[in-house]
Formats: sequence, C-alpha cells, structure tokens
Amino acid sequence: MAFTGALRAARCSSSTLRGQAATLERLRVDRQLEEALTHGPDELHLAEVFGIDEKTAIRYAAAARQLLQRPLETDPAASPGRQPEYAGSVP
Repeated sequence: MAFTGALRAARCSSSTLRGQAATLERLRVDRQLEEALTHGPDELHLAEVFGIDEKTAIRYAAAARQLLQRPLETDPAASPGRQPEYAGSVP
C-alpha cells in the first residue's frame, strides 16, 4: 500500500515538474537557500546540515541575509517592469 502511494506521489511530482527547467542542482540550491531563510542565515548550521564547504555556507548565508533585508512586495502588480492594469481600460 505504501509503495503505491509513493509511486503515485512520484508520478504526480514528475508531471508537475514536466516542462520546468528544474535540475537536481537547482533543487539542491533552492533547498539550501530555503533552509537559510527558515532557520536564519547561520553559516555553521548550513555547513552541518548539508555538509557543504564553509565558503559555500558563507555565500548562501549572505544571500539569505540580503533576501531577508529586502522589503516585502505588497502588490505583485506593482513589480518593476509591469504596467498596472485598470478596470475598464482598453489595450
């Protein structure tokens, strides 16, 4: 029973990622950055959890600090390079 559930989950995951440019390397880096954002940009924690070199851990922690210091976007429509849409306007 558990095997079929795992097989369905794997099938669902592969169909969800189909067409995406997700490589194992990108997923690994994303997971490490997520860890740094969730548990704080602690170089020692990252190096211990992922077994990465201290220079790499320092780089990931610095990237996490930069992301944590940025102001949050309150309105995705107000992102740079995107024109606001007004109700009733004609393109």
